[in-house]
Amino acid sequence: PREPECMRELRLLTDKHEAQLLGMLIKMTGAKNTIEVGVFTGHSLLATALALPDDGKVVAIDVTREYFDLGLPIIQKAGVAHKVDFREGAGLAMLEELLTEEGNEARFDFAFVDADKPNYVRYHELLLRLVRVGGTIVYDNTLWGGTVALPPDAPMSDLDRQRSAEIRDHNAKVAADPRVEVCQLGIADGVTICRRL
Repeated sequence: PREPECMRELRLLTDKHEAQLLGMLIKMTGAKNTIEVGVFTGHSLLATALALPDDGKVVAIDVTREYFDLGLPIIQKAGVAHKVDFREGAGLAMLEELLTEEGNEARFDFAFVDADKPNYVRYHELLLRLVRVGGTIVYDNTLWGGTVALPPDAPMSDLDRQRSAEIRDHNAKVAADPRVEVCQLGIADGVTICRRL
């Protein structure tokens, strides 16, 4: 409520660019079946649903439905709610459940992850089984405020130190993973795009 106008303007501009990037990637790749892990109020989910063809689907996973329900009226107003399959639960458990459903292995064209950072490495392993060869996996917050590039003894909060280490570990593992081709962008708080090989 007390956000300075300049901060609001920058936040909205940043969000717009990230949402535009997701929409463009979905359209460029012709994605029809997508996964989003970490929905919150549905900003990136809406960008995904708008970019999908009318018969496209996004499996939207979040640990709680509470915040999704705040954004749902806007998703409905946009006319894309029929594309959203919301699933409430922990991301890892929901991805494992998807893998137990017949026909889901290598079924998805695109995945976006903006969830609990300690599990990014584990999400990656599950998503490699769910996303088809040639598909795209996108991870958000992979620069963690630039802390991933700071020396280990740089001053930062305990939480930032922990998250930075987790994200650095994820980034290193993805960069060395021969099953993906990787590009990291300095958009927002860092976006890593992986093309499934």
